[in-house]
Amino acid sequence: MAERLAGARIKVAIGYGHDEEAAERVIEKIEASGGRAISVAGNVGDPAQIEQMASKVESSLGPVDILVSNAGIARTQTLEDITVEDWDEVMEVNLRPAFLLAKRLTPGMRERGWGRMILVSSVAAFTGGIIGPHYTASKAALIGLAHALANPLAPHGVTVNALAPALVGTQMLPGDAETRSELAGKIRVGRFSRPEEVAEAVLLLVPNPYITAQTISVDGGMYPR
Repeated sequence: MAERLAGARIKVAIGYGHDEEAAERVIEKIEASGGRAISVAGNVGDPAQIEQMASKVESSLGPVDILVSNAGIARTQTLEDITVEDWDEVMEVNLRPAFLLAKRLTPGMRERGWGRMILVSSVAAFTGGIIGPHYTASKAALIGLAHALANPLAPHGVTVNALAPALVGTQMLPGDAETRSELAGKIRVGRFSRPEEVAEAVLLLVPNPYITAQTISVDGGMYPR
């Protein structure tokens, strides 16, 4: 997503929690292509660190006009195995950052009369998913949050949408090779999605001022509607 946005001549800030090397690799690729990017470290579930991260971005790149909230963890557990601590951790990582980032950034977008907020949900919000009730609930809540934010912000030139990818071919995929092959077979196009295909949906939403309060599915036909 960061690389595709930078390719559209957008200055990019890449947030990360622990993996600084991964963030720096993306920045190197962006800068090698003539783009501009910075990294900001922090826990996006912590209001104080959200403020620090946002302030650093604003001082380095200027006002934040586009937010892609994409923090997430996916720990496969059954209902019986999920502890209250497990539940709270998933909500803190998957859901809370979108709320905190929106609270911090939307006043500026509203004042400037332009903004884009994209919350990365999941097809699990519609199907129930395979990770667990805690993951599914967090992703469904992001869609509700997008709807709640979109209505009051629409008159101010700020759009808010959710993305609902299916299984994406990254290290977060659950299971071994055999399990993953079975999962891919359940998707109508017969394979997992690629990160760049999800990124293309982001690029669809950024220039369009007339798409808001929507959930864009990038799921290979997994949940037709």
